[in-house]
Amino acid sequence: MEPFFSIIIVCFQAGEELDRTVESVRMQTDGDFEILVKDGGSTDGSIGHLPEDSRIRLFQEKDSGIYDAMNQAAGRVRGRYVLFLNCGDYLYDKEVLAGVRKAVTESAEQTTGGGRAVGGLPPVIFYGNTYERKTQSVVMSNPKLDAFGCYRNIPCHQSCFYPAELIRPEQLYKRGRERTYEPHYRVRADYEHFLWCFFRAKAQTVYVPLTVCSYEGGGFSESKENRAAAKEEHRVITALYMTKKERLRYRAILLLTLAPLRTHLARSRWFSGLYQGVKRMLYRRRAQ
Repeated sequence: MEPFFSIIIVCFQAGEELDRTVESVRMQTDGDFEILVKDGGSTDGSIGHLPEDSRIRLFQEKDSGIYDAMNQAAGRVRGRYVLFLNCGDYLYDKEVLAGVRKAVTESAEQTTGGGRAVGGLPPVIFYGNTYERKTQSVVMSNPKLDAFGCYRNIPCHQSCFYPAELIRPEQLYKRGRERTYEPHYRVRADYEHFLWCFFRAKAQTVYVPLTVCSYEGGGFSESKENRAAAKEEHRVITALYMTKKERLRYRAILLLTLAPLRTHLARSRWFSGLYQGVKRMLYRRRAQ
């Protein structure tokens, strides 16, 4: 019988962080999940500390990087909904999976298929908020995603639950896509995949008003040396899914609304809480 959730943890030389990440899943009150640990060949002993739990599946293979590792894991998914939880990130509290399942159930009551691409209905991505440990603040995701929202900032990858139809390679192939993540993108392959889901697969998005992930921050895509690559990849990826006119308009809006300054405030430990509080207020008004 398929589990409801597949939680994928990609790791390499993870140390004690792997234990903490795995334990944040095992403590969930909704225990209908599998934990898929993809290790790139660690030699630090971290894999040997995994607890004995039939819901944990470990496989070790060499990979060419994080997105190649995620693709390997995607091909082994058994669950209905998939979450990529990076090693060092945790589910925020023990009720996360129960809260997401409730949202899926409520969505299923409104549309046939329980949020999956059944009978011609579009697949549904469920997403929530993210707690950033670096700034000690909760980042509220946009409750109503549109094309501009996708250009500006998609929900944190570790707070998105994808239906397996948008993750499993064999099902993506039927939609004309060869793999889940395009590994030639160094830092934004997950962003490209989300845009593909939104614009090509016509996935619906459902905001779940709970905090999903405790995000470590300062990760691979946020390092100083990768920010320039992230900016360039954003330009290339958005050109695949949006017209030049749309991109120029969205860019103008960001400049007029002082987006660089807002990004600086959001990353500041001193001002992030205030900034996120104002953003939550505006998002809630928009959602009404």
